[in-house]
Amino acid sequence: MAQEPRIDVALTLREGGAEPTRDELAELAGSLKPEVWFSTPLSSAEPAAAGREPDFTWDLVGAPYKGQAATGKAAVYLANSKFGIKRPFIFADGFNYGESDLPGLFAYFNQPYILGKAGFFDQLLSQGIDVIVLGFTERHTHIQANAEVAISAIQRTIAERVSRDPLTVGGVSMGGIITRYALAKMESDNADHETATYLSYDSPHNGAWIPLILQQMAYFFEDFTPAGPDGVKQADLIRSPAAQQLLWAWVENSKYSGPVATASELRKEFLADLARLGNFPRRPRLLGVSNGRRDGVGRPLPAGEVAFDWQALVASATARFQADKGEKKAIGGMHLGLAMRRSTTTEVPALDGAPGGTLDSFGKVADALKAKIAEEYRSGAFVPSVSAAALAFDPVKWDVNLNLSITDADLERGHLDEVAFDDDNTEHSHISVGLIDWIVERITG
Repeated sequence: MAQEPRIDVALTLREGGAEPTRDELAELAGSLKPEVWFSTPLSSAEPAAAGREPDFTWDLVGAPYKGQAATGKAAVYLANSKFGIKRPFIFADGFNYGESDLPGLFAYFNQPYILGKAGFFDQLLSQGIDVIVLGFTERHTHIQANAEVAISAIQRTIAERVSRDPLTVGGVSMGGIITRYALAKMESDNADHETATYLSYDSPHNGAWIPLILQQMAYFFEDFTPAGPDGVKQADLIRSPAAQQLLWAWVENSKYSGPVATASELRKEFLADLARLGNFPRRPRLLGVSNGRRDGVGRPLPAGEVAFDWQALVASATARFQADKGEKKAIGGMHLGLAMRRSTTTEVPALDGAPGGTLDSFGKVADALKAKIAEEYRSGAFVPSVSAAALAFDPVKWDVNLNLSITDADLERGHLDEVAFDDDNTEHSHISVGLIDWIVERITG
C-alpha cells in the first residue's frame, strides 16, 4: 500500500553548542526583517495605471460564517458614468495577508503590458464593460467567509445594474477560488447569480505549494524576529485559515511530523464544502488562465539539492528544493542555540520545479535571513499548471503527473470549459500579452 505524503522532523541538540546570550539573540533579531513571509503585494511599474479614481465604492458585509461576518469593499469603474452599471465584470483579489489594496490591484492589472496598447481594465472599459474590483478586509481568513462578501458584491451589482446584461465574475489567485465557491453556493441556495461567465486567473483549483522547509523556517525563527505593524508576525500568513485551505501541503509548526496533505482540518472541511456544492458552478461558462506552461516543461531546479545555506553565529538554516517522492528524503534543517531541526519528506513530489505560476519563496526567505542565493534559485512553482487548469484529479492525493504535457483531451476531462496557458513559467499573477488578449476576446466577444 502506497504511503501518504508526510514530513518527519528530527529534534536534536547541537553537539558542542551553547544557548545564545541575550546580546546574541538581540543581534539575531536585528538581522531578521520584521515582515510577513510569503506575502505577495501587487504593484504597478507604471504610476499612470492608477490614475483613474473609481466612480464609487461599496462597503460590503457577508453573511455570517461560523458566527462571524467578513467584510470587504468593491471599487466600481463605469464604462460610461452617465449610464450606470450595464455590463458588469467583478474581479476579486487573491491570497495575501491583511486588507486588500484596491487602488493597487486596479493599477497592477491595468498597467500597459505592451507598447501602444491600453491596460487590461482600460480595454474592457473602452468596450462598454464596467469593472468592479473586489477586495476583502482580511484576505487571510476563511475562503467561505470571503465568499459571502463576494455574494454580497454580486447581489449589490444585480440590484444596481441598469440593464439585463449578465455578469462576468472571477478573480486572481485565491480570488478565483472565492468567486468559484460564491457562485456554486448561490446555485445551491437557489439564488440567481445572473452570471454568464466565470474567470480564474492563475487560481489554485486543486491547491497551491509553498515549500515545507520554508514554512518550518517561518515558524522556527518567528520568536526571534521583531513583530511588524499591529503586532503581525512573520508566520501569520502561513498559519492563517486561507493558507491552510489553499495549500496542498501544510505544517502547523516547525516540530510537526505527520501527513502533510491532510494536516489541516480546515482544508478537509473546505474541500468537503466545495464537493457538497458541486465543486464548480454549473450555469456559467468556465474560463481559466495559467501563468505556467502546458507542455510539461518546468523550472530547472535540481530536486533535493541545496537552494541556500545560511550560517550565523548562533543560528543556521539550510533549504533544499523538494525531493521527488521517495522515503525520508532530506529537505533541509535549521538550528538556534542548542535546538536543531532536520526534516525529511516521504512521497512528496518535486513541486518546486513543476510547470506553473511561480513565487520567489526561496528568495523571500533568503532575503529575510540575509542569506546568499543564486538568482536562478529564487523562484519555484506556486500554482502548478495542472492546478490552475483545474484538471480532474484528487486535490488531496494529487494523483497527477506534475510534468504532464497537457492535451486538449486532458482539458476536456477537466472542470473548466476553456483554459489558456502562458508561453513560459512566469510569476504568479503576471500580466501576459497572450493571457490578457485571450481574456479580452472572450469577455468582450
